[in-house]
Parts: sequence; structure tokens; C-alpha cells
Amino acid sequence: MTDKLFNFDERLEALADAAELECKEQFKIIESNCEYNSRKVLKAFIDNRVSETCLKGTTGYGYGDCGRDTIDKVFAQAFGCEDALVRHTFVNGTHALSTGLFGVLRAGDTLLAATGKPYDTLEEIIGIRGSKGNGSLKDFGVIYEQADLLPNGEPDINTIAEKSRNAKVCYIQRSRGYSLRPSLTVKKIGEIAKTAKDANPDIIVMVDNCYGEFVERTEPTSAGADLIIGSLIKNPGGAIASTGGYIAGRAYLVNLCADRLTCVGMGKEIGCTLGQSREMFLGFFMAPEVVKAALKTSVFACRLFEKLGFETLPKSNEPRTDIIASILLRNEENLVAFCQGIQQGSPVDSYVTPEAWDMPGYDSKVIMAAGAFTMGASIELSADAPIREPFAAWLQGGITYPTGKIGIMVAAQKMLERNLIKL
Repeated sequence: MTDKLFNFDERLEALADAAELECKEQFKIIESNCEYNSRKVLKAFIDNRVSETCLKGTTGYGYGDCGRDTIDKVFAQAFGCEDALVRHTFVNGTHALSTGLFGVLRAGDTLLAATGKPYDTLEEIIGIRGSKGNGSLKDFGVIYEQADLLPNGEPDINTIAEKSRNAKVCYIQRSRGYSLRPSLTVKKIGEIAKTAKDANPDIIVMVDNCYGEFVERTEPTSAGADLIIGSLIKNPGGAIASTGGYIAGRAYLVNLCADRLTCVGMGKEIGCTLGQSREMFLGFFMAPEVVKAALKTSVFACRLFEKLGFETLPKSNEPRTDIIASILLRNEENLVAFCQGIQQGSPVDSYVTPEAWDMPGYDSKVIMAAGAFTMGASIELSADAPIREPFAAWLQGGITYPTGKIGIMVAAQKMLERNLIKL
């Protein structure tokens, strides 16, 4: 389709049309999974008797908040868990993960990172970066162990088995973070969980599930994970929840995390919702459809940039287990132009030019493009990258496929105009 609304180069339009046709098989898989996951969510709403009253908010202590209590049940059923803790008071995914770690670990316990070095923002929480005495897990006497990935980016099963014997928590990061290793399928997470539990039946398997919800037909709790944790401004918020996060899994562990989030002895029984319930219910209801749009955008982006001569991870024809794609742009100039193009093709702040800066929680300058309705909502079309080798853009989101596709094309057009790519 050619139009003059965006003044795309006609050769780019033709290349995009060809790329889209070549994505049809992957699109079919994504659409089928979306329908299945939508059925799961609808059934959870019906079974747990979601009512208009649940959409209202409470103030003060929040005692007897039926919306808060019901959304926990809806998440738990849809994710195949005993219980869940869904709260707008989680400020981001890292906060939810931190709550989970501090909730179940005690002095003298060992935390095993089974998928290599965790995401940058967790380093100071664990205590492997930052100053002594800042309140990290290390300061509270938690021991840290790490099972490095194999050279091909796969988990080292033998090392995981060995180090799990004395560990309290086996921590698995589903998505790749700022690395180029493959994201983990639910099946692969199950293999890690089994390995850890064969070595130590009492170990707690905790999964950072960010970016992975509703991508496959099952979640890691169906494959042996005891806790899964994520953010509501990613997949499960459906681009409608304006803040929040969740912890889901075994009821006993969820309650420990609730005691950490609020206070011991009160846990899940308190916490007003302040009018946020409707957003969280509606966002979760929409989440499978929005994840579908993000995945189709990701597959299209990979195919288009493959045709432009760039390497992508995963490749456009490979199965997805999260919404993120890495586009290896080779140098800083390409990377910056791409991110600026993503911003230019966004519905909010399209006129803003992103620049790299020293972002809190990261150890190098980061450039972020996110013209989003909710600040930092990476379920919306966005791209970010540390300014360092291999100069890859981590692309995610797209709450509708047509606008996601256009955003990708604007990024390519931006690079074309700077003579960084040739057609």
C-alpha cells in the first residue's frame, strides 16, 4: 500500500510490502495463540464473577476491597497459579522483582542466578554493584551465586544442577535484557526448573516474566516455576494500566511477598486501589490482543531489517517467547538514527529527539525512544539501547499492528534519509 501521508520512499514501501507477505506464517501462529489466551482470560473473568463493583476504587486502608481481591484471583487463574498479588503500588517490574527477592530470602540464604548476570537494574538490589550499606540483599546477608551461560547463550544445565544444591532461590530471567542470548521458552524454563529441583527439592524457582506474558499458550508456572513476576506497563497491562506489577505463584510464597510489600501480619488484606482497578481489569482483558499486535510488529521489523542487510535476534521466522527483538545496527550512528526514527513515528512526543544519557540503574549511557501514552510503557512501540557494543536496538511493543508497522518504517526512512542504508 502506498500513500503520501508519511512520504515514504516508494522503494521502502515495496520492500515493506514484500516483508509483510513473508511474515504470514508467523502471523498465523501469533493470532492462534492470541485467541487461546483470550479464552483463558475471559474464562477467568467469568469464573471469578467480576462485577461493576470490582471496578470501583477504595481509599484509606482498603479493607474489603473486592476489586483488589478479585483481580488477584483472575490473574492467578489465567496464569495457572494458586494466588497472585496484583497492585498499582508496584512502581515498576524491578520493584516487583525486588519485593519477591526480599520477600522469600533470609540472611544466610543463597540466591542463584541461573541465566547469567541479571538485568542491569537488579545489580544494586543484589549487591553486585553499588556501595556497601545501601540496603542490598548482600547487606542483609544473602549470598549470591551465578551460573554463566554457555558460549551459545544457552543455560549451563550442569552448573545449575551443581549450584542449586545449596541455594534457596533459583532465579531465571526469561527475556534477554541487554544481551544477545536467546529468550527462554516456557519449555526451556521447565528444564531449568526440573534441574534445580532434582538437585534441591526445596529450592524456590522464581522467574522474571517481564515481556513474556501471553506470548505462548502457557506461563512458566505450568512448567515448574514457583513464582512469576512482571510489570503492568508491559504485556499484562494491555497498554491501559498506567502503573503497577504482579507476583503470582504458590500461595505461601505470594503471601510472604505481600508481607514485604505492605507489612508483616497485614499482607494482602490492606492497600486501597484509588480508582486503579478498572484500568488493571480492562488492561488484563485486552492484554492477549495487545501482545499479538506487539509480536506482529516485532516479526515485521525483523523481516524488514533483514531485507535491509541487518542481523536480528530472533530471526523473523523463529518462534517468539517474548515481545523483544534485537536489531544489530553495527555502529552508534545507525543506532541513534533508528531510535530517533522510532520516536518520530510515535503518537506522543513525536517531535522530540531522544539522546543518550546516564539513566539511573544502568552502568552506561542509554538511549530510549518511547513516544508512549504511559511513561516507560514498553508494551507500546519503543526502542532502547546502551551505547556500547554491539550497538543493538532492543525493540518492543506496538499496541496496534498498523501503527507499529508505520513506526518501524519511519525508523527505516530516517536511516535512508541519512544515507545509512541503501535500497
